[in-house]
Amino acid sequence: MSAIPTLLRAALPSIPVVNQLPGVKKAPVEGFSGLTRTRPPVTVERAAVDAYAAVCGFPRKDVVPLPYPHLLVFDLQMAIMSDQAFPEPAIGTVHLENSITQHRPIAVGETLDVVARVGAPVPHAKGRVYEFVTEVRSGGEVVWEETSAYLRRGRGAEGASYGMALPDAAPSPLRWPLPADLGRRYAAVSGDANPIHLYPVTAKALGFPRQIAHGMWTMARCVAALENRLPDAVRVDVAFKKPVLLPGTVVFGSTPLDDGFAFGLTSPSGKPHLAGRTTAL
Repeated sequence: MSAIPTLLRAALPSIPVVNQLPGVKKAPVEGFSGLTRTRPPVTVERAAVDAYAAVCGFPRKDVVPLPYPHLLVFDLQMAIMSDQAFPEPAIGTVHLENSITQHRPIAVGETLDVVARVGAPVPHAKGRVYEFVTEVRSGGEVVWEETSAYLRRGRGAEGASYGMALPDAAPSPLRWPLPADLGRRYAAVSGDANPIHLYPVTAKALGFPRQIAHGMWTMARCVAALENRLPDAVRVDVAFKKPVLLPGTVVFGSTPLDDGFAFGLTSPSGKPHLAGRTTAL
């Protein structure tokens, strides 16, 4: 699926007047019960895995980095968001949280079946949350699962308490300088070419002072820092906080727990960008 036509379809419902045209106008929220998309079986290719690993800081191995299968489902998520039956525009929807469960490592060369689905929205204090649930199977066995929570801002539900409770990670002196082209490099390997990640002018058009790092890159980079200490069967939960402006510098920290690690990214002044934890299964 081409990223540009998908992004165009995603952008049209955000444009006044255009968003009322037949073929563009979204269905009402009331009554939306969900959508499902699948892709044909896909074989994990060495070149794609190595390119992703290089951008995100993983070593070259014969198994894929833990977050890599997200790339196999991203276009399905965008296809769902771009569907007229999905009640919200994709542009302006915020990736709030992400949870990945790896039941076992996936080998380079494996052929996988991927399905993504979303249900009715969940109340949130600042609007509505849509939870996109993914299953990746190999030979009929579920090997990898993901839940991506996206927030659509609007009238919130009073008393709604949506959100993960994640432990704090101890700060560390480990700093990562991030280049201005990081968003373009990650877009090239992931297919996520959202304009907020590409250039100052495209990011400013959507309300940011300059381009920002992909949330899933920040998750991947943190997992890469812990990768050699994680078991084969593991769950990783993250909550995305303040966006990371590019170029910029982030500080990584981690703290051992009984069953995994708490980890986080902050600015040099301590403002949170990401909070997360790993849990051995």
